Amino acid sequence: MTDTRTRPWHGIMVATTLPLREDLSVDLDAYADHVRWLIAHGCDGVVPNGSLGEYQTLTDAERAAVVRTAVEAAGDGARVMPGVAAYGSAESRRWAEQAAEAGAGSVLLLPPNAYRADEQAVRAHYAEVARAGLPIVAYNNPIDTKVDLTPALLARLHADGNVVAVKEFSGDVRRAYEIAELAPGLDLLVGADDVLLELALAGAVGWIAGYPNALPDSAATLYRAAVAGDLATALPLYKSLHSLYRWDSKTEFVQAIKLSMDLAGRPGGPTRPPRLPLTGTVEAAVRAATEKVLAEGLR
Repeated sequence: MTDTRTRPWHGIMVATTLPLREDLSVDLDAYADHVRWLIAHGCDGVVPNGSLGEYQTLTDAERAAVVRTAVEAAGDGARVMPGVAAYGSAESRRWAEQAAEAGAGSVLLLPPNAYRADEQAVRAHYAEVARAGLPIVAYNNPIDTKVDLTPALLARLHADGNVVAVKEFSGDVRRAYEIAELAPGLDLLVGADDVLLELALAGAVGWIAGYPNALPDSAATLYRAAVAGDLATALPLYKSLHSLYRWDSKTEFVQAIKLSMDLAGRPGGPTRPPRLPLTGTVEAAVRAATEKVLAEGLR
């Protein structure tokens, strides 16, 4: 597929799930196949070692191997944006340095999340990791981290020269316009599948995506129509997919996306504890939403 992006973090960057064997060991060969499959089906790149990749449960050796595998499988390091989140800024910097050594084009970085960090700590954190030399995409997820990268704070991080873009996961689509006003040079990336259309119309130039792990072709069609302002194509497709895409923003998103992959014929497989298999009404809801989309012929 021709790469039409102007920056490595642009386009559909899939936050990849990680294939695990039945004994919960990492299957790197299956992961390499998954990366190649996503790119062949219209996605622009991958984000290994994000929450969808269960990075919190990986050993250091596993985490490093996942990055190297992604870069090799993608065939172009610019298509790979490893997550480098960690409790300590020094550790995040080491993961950013490892990503650079592996040949990745950018990294995705949460703010400090071991405690409710203030602005001074947040800015120091991004400055430390920026010393690794790779472009940093900030990840704003105040729901889980309890640290909010507000538009004003993002503007200061961008002015510091330490972030090039933001993955916006607050759910507040109004922020897109304030970010553009306060930091016009900061790239906006869609951070949750269920606000894709709204943020694309507001000027997003990328999507760090979850559900393309299961259904990449429809996601590629939707994203490209949305950023082009082609509502005749994008809106009906978005409506069809939205009941499924909502699971990307729920607590069970890892298990949900892996289950949808299984149902779509793409091996998703198990998750590592403390994440447990879905059961009961939650499993039934994910199955129903997935089967509805598949019955409509979306893939």
